[in-house]
Amino acid sequence: MIKMIKLEWKKNHIGKYVRNAFIMTGILLILLLSTIGEMKIEDSAELYNKGILCISVELFANMSYIVFASIMLASFIVSGYKNKTIYLMFSYPIKRQKILMAQMLSVWIFNVAALIITKLLAYGIFSFVSRFIDVDMRGINFSQFSFYFQIIISSIMMISICFIALLVGVKMKSSKATIVSSVILVCLTQGNIGSYTLVDNLAFNIILFILSIISVFLTIYNIDKVDI
Repeated sequence: MIKMIKLEWKKNHIGKYVRNAFIMTGILLILLLSTIGEMKIEDSAELYNKGILCISVELFANMSYIVFASIMLASFIVSGYKNKTIYLMFSYPIKRQKILMAQMLSVWIFNVAALIITKLLAYGIFSFVSRFIDVDMRGINFSQFSFYFQIIISSIMMISICFIALLVGVKMKSSKATIVSSVILVCLTQGNIGSYTLVDNLAFNIILFILSIISVFLTIYNIDKVDI
C-alpha cells in the first residue's frame, strides 16, 4: 500500500501540491499577521471558549485545507471517473478497492500532515510575535500534550470529512460537485449563526466522522462489479 501511495503522489505530481500548500499557508500566515494587532478578546472568543488567535488559526486553516483536500480528491479520483481513465487503472491486476484506497490515503495523509504543520507553524510564529504585541493567546500552550493532541485529532477530523464530498463527486462524476460539497461542509463545520455554532460540538463532529467512514465504504462498495 505504501508503494501504491508513493506512486499516486508521483503520478499526480505531488510537488505542485506541496508548492500550492506552501503558498496557501504563506498567504494564511500573512493574513493573520496583518490582523494580529486587532486580535483582542472579543465576544466570539467567549462563544468558542478559546482565544481569538486560536479561533482565527483554526478557522482559516481548517477552511483552507478542507477545500484544498477536496480539490486534490477531485483531481486524484473524481476526474478519473469523468475522463474514464480510472477504468484503465481498474484493468491492472490489482484489486480495485486497493487502488481507490491508495488514492484516498495519498490525499488524506498529505493534507492531515500539511494541516498539522500549518497550525503548529502559525502558533509558533504568533507565540513569538506575542512577546512584542499584546495578543489573546488563550488555548495555546506548547507545554501541554493535550494541545498537540487536540491539533492532531482536529486535523484528522477536518480532512476526513472531505470523503463525504468525494462520495458526492464520484456519484455525480463531477469535480465541481466535489468542491461545492466541500464548501458546504466548511459552512457547516466552521460557521456560526448568531451565538450558535457547531465548531466545538463533539456529537456533530463524531457524526460527520462516521459519515466520512460510510462515504469511504460506499465509494469502494461493489466496485468490482462495475461494468467497465
